[in-house]
Amino acid sequence: MEEDAPESEHSRMAKITYIEFGGKEHVIDVKPGLTVMEGAVKNNVPGIDADCGGACACATCHVYVDGAWTGKTGERNAMEESMLDFAENVEPNSRLSCQIKVTDELDGLVVRMPESQH
Repeated sequence: MEEDAPESEHSRMAKITYIEFGGKEHVIDVKPGLTVMEGAVKNNVPGIDADCGGACACATCHVYVDGAWTGKTGERNAMEESMLDFAENVEPNSRLSCQIKVTDELDGLVVRMPESQH
């Protein structure tokens, strides 16, 4: 039975709530180690285009991090700041979801999508 313990540790998932601009919610289990963008793309969440595939080379995975979570998702780096210059309707809580690594601490994270990614 002890052999099952490591597998159960690796099978933990963080629940991430993605909210489309129109208000539709998608609650997705995302494996720690992936990014918030990868969780959306792997689960066909509309509103995150991810044109560059997560290379921080576009701004088509722009999200608004819920206020309760901004301190837990980390700070924007210089490259992310630069890419957000290309996004529309950037707010203080704007992030590129490809730059938010999912951890156990982000279980319950809520992100909202902008009206458009282009």
